[in-house]
Amino acid sequence: MSISVPAEFRVRFWGVRGSIPTPGPFTTRYGGNTTCVSVNCGDKLIVIDSGSGIRVLGDQLVQKRCPVEVYMLFTHFHWDHIQGFPFFTPAFIKDNVFNIYSERKINANIHTVLEGQMMYPNFPVTLDELESTIIYHEIAVGNTFPLTEDIHITTAPLNHPGGAVSFRIEYKGRRLVTAWDTEHYTEINHDLLKQAEGADLLIYDSTYTDDEYHGRTGNSAKIGWGHSTWQEAIKLAKAAGVKKLILTHHDPTHTDDFMDKINDAVREHFPDSQVAFEGLLLDL
Repeated sequence: MSISVPAEFRVRFWGVRGSIPTPGPFTTRYGGNTTCVSVNCGDKLIVIDSGSGIRVLGDQLVQKRCPVEVYMLFTHFHWDHIQGFPFFTPAFIKDNVFNIYSERKINANIHTVLEGQMMYPNFPVTLDELESTIIYHEIAVGNTFPLTEDIHITTAPLNHPGGAVSFRIEYKGRRLVTAWDTEHYTEINHDLLKQAEGADLLIYDSTYTDDEYHGRTGNSAKIGWGHSTWQEAIKLAKAAGVKKLILTHHDPTHTDDFMDKINDAVREHFPDSQVAFEGLLLDL
């Protein structure tokens, strides 16, 4: 009898910070690069968002010295989620192929956004000068579509200024759900609850603490800013029956010591949880 070997389903964090890169001595352990997450499903590579963390991912891909095919999913077009693309070396190399998936906005799509970011005088190389092949796909939020024969993506709307997208990636019976750049409601978000139900891994926005969100720490409240808290992450994870919870999109002011305290606190309430750091590698 042959032994069934689970297919590889691996998640790696290349950038975990929100809003703006924060290099320096107080962010060395968790990292200061903005959002970028890679997902390996067998031999297929998915990259979610291209914050500044994508530069290091690109350097590793180039070291393989062979053509790469990448599926890129964009949650939304805010700058901290696109700013690393002009420094993503594989995009400059002939024979590399990128399939880019994103929601169309009223007055823009991902092509026009990336093009504008690399337009003079912002950048010395234009999007049209890249030698890789880039194929753009517009997605409708709330739908399911096949990325490949074995990989299926389900999208759900997130509560964020201008809108953002949650992705559920299903591969070989396992489920990963992304939900960063989202603000909780008074009640648990029904769409997100359905999206995350039974997930093997939920990656959730925990930019603030409850005290910061409500302005109880002496600073202004963050209500309406489009981000959530680790306390709300736990509520959703428990309600959805999530197996593992990872917190990301850390506030630029949160130091390593501050993140240590959050990491300890969240594990008290949801043992199989962790605060994301650059280089964190998880196998589903």
